[in-house]
Amino acid sequence: MERLTTTPFGQRPVTASLIESIQAATGPASVLHLNKWELFRTLCVARTAFNVTDRDLTVLNALLSFHQDANLSDNDNLIVFPSNVALAERAHGMAESTLRRHLAALVNAGLILRHDSPNGKRYAARGEGGQVVRAFGFDLRPLLVHAGEINHAATEVRAAEERRKRAREAVTLLKRDALKLVQYGRESAAQGPWEGFESALLTIHKQMRRNLPVETLGDLKEQLKNLLDKIRDTLSKTKEMSGSDGNNERHYHNSNKDSYESELCQEKAKGDVPPEPEPAAPIKRAEPNIPLALVLKACPDIEPYSQYPVRHWHELVALAAFVRGMMGISEDAWQQAQRAMGPEVAAVTVAGILQRVGDIKSPGGYLRALTRKAEAGAFSPGPMIMALLRPDAQAA
Repeated sequence: MERLTTTPFGQRPVTASLIESIQAATGPASVLHLNKWELFRTLCVARTAFNVTDRDLTVLNALLSFHQDANLSDNDNLIVFPSNVALAERAHGMAESTLRRHLAALVNAGLILRHDSPNGKRYAARGEGGQVVRAFGFDLRPLLVHAGEINHAATEVRAAEERRKRAREAVTLLKRDALKLVQYGRESAAQGPWEGFESALLTIHKQMRRNLPVETLGDLKEQLKNLLDKIRDTLSKTKEMSGSDGNNERHYHNSNKDSYESELCQEKAKGDVPPEPEPAAPIKRAEPNIPLALVLKACPDIEPYSQYPVRHWHELVALAAFVRGMMGISEDAWQQAQRAMGPEVAAVTVAGILQRVGDIKSPGGYLRALTRKAEAGAFSPGPMIMALLRPDAQAA
C-alpha cells in the first residue's frame, strides 16, 4: 500500500530520533510472514530491550486485535485505524490521555509508525470494489522489520533468567544446609557461636527477598559457602572434644550410683518431698479462619525451606518450628505462642513474621507481643495475612 507521509499531524515536531525510527521501520523486513500473537508474546519477554512497559504492550495488544488476519505479512495492509474510543475499549477501558502516552512510547520504541491523515483522523479510503486503497492510522510493519531483534533479545532474556534462577536455587539450598546444621548444633548442646551463625543467615535471608541480579546472588553463594565451612568446622571440633571426653569418662565408675534414689526414699518417708513442677498449660486448639492456600500465597518466603510442597496445616506447623530459630525466636517463645494461639495459628503468625522479617527489629519480641494479645483474646492472623496480600506489602 502506498505511503504518502512520514511527518506527524498537528503540533508534534519532527525530531532526529523520529527520522531514524522511520528509516529503520521502512527498511527491509527481517521476516516476511509471521503470526502476530507469537511475535507479541516474544516481545513481552524482550520488552526491557525496547524500553516498553507492560501497559505499553496492553495498547499494542489492542492495536494488533484490529488487524483482521492472524499473521503479519509484508505484502499486506498493516495499517490499523481504530478510533480512540474503540481502542480504549480493547485496552480495558484505558483513559484517552493515558492511551496517547502509551502510543507515543510505542512509536518512540520504533515498534509502530504513525501514518497521519490531512486532518489527523484515522480512517481508510476504499475503491470501487470496497477494497482499502489508502489507510491512515498506525502502521504495524515495524514489528516485521524488528522481528529478528525481538527474537534475539527474548533469547538473551530467557537465558539470563535461567542463570538467575539457578543461582538463586543454589543460594537457597546452601542456606537450608546451613540452617539445619546450626539447628543440629543447638539440639545436640554442642558449644559454638550458633547465635552468630543464625544472625548471619538472617541477614542473607533479608537480602534474598529482593529480585537480585546474578552477580549479587553469586556473592551470597560465596558468603554461604564460607559460613558453611565455619559451621562444619565448629561441629567437627565439638565432635572431637566429645570423643575425648567420652574416652576419659569410661575409666570413671560411680560406686554409689543409687545414692540419689536412697536419699529420695528417705525424704518421702519423712514427708519432706520437694514440690513437683506445675504442668504446662494445655495447648489451645483453634483452626485458622483463613485457608492454607491463602497463607502460602501471602507468605511465599517460607516454602523454600520445605523439601516438599506444603499441603496440610501440620506441615506448616513443622516448617514454622524449623525456621523460627533462624529469626531469633526462642523455643520458649514458640511454645508460648502455640499454647496461646494453637499450633496452626502460631505457624501462620511465624510465616507472616518471616515474610516481613526485614521490617521487624526483634521477631522474637514481636511474637511474644502477639502472644500476649492472643491470651487476651485480641489477636487474629487474618488482618496480617490480608495486609501481606496487598501489592505494596509484597513490593516492600
